[in-house]
Amino acid sequence: MANSKQAEKRIRQNEKARERNKRMRTSMRTAVKSVLRAQTPEEAQKNLPAAMKKVDKAAKTGVIHANTAARKKGQLARAVAALSK
Repeated sequence: MANSKQAEKRIRQNEKARERNKRMRTSMRTAVKSVLRAQTPEEAQKNLPAAMKKVDKAAKTGVIHANTAARKKGQLARAVAALSK
């Protein structure tokens, strides 16, 4: 339990940040899945830019590490290329 006004404020701020990060991570994962689970190459190609944008945004705001973002983007690109063959 917080002992000071500053500690109470930090608790409120941390909770807001946690919710914001959770929302961003969830939307990023959903976008990535929409590309990876696409049935047709056209569908995957259509969903790819949005997924890449979500991954970049998550990395930029510190929700995921920059190297994790690069790895995810490579995974998406490989998946779309394999589906297109």
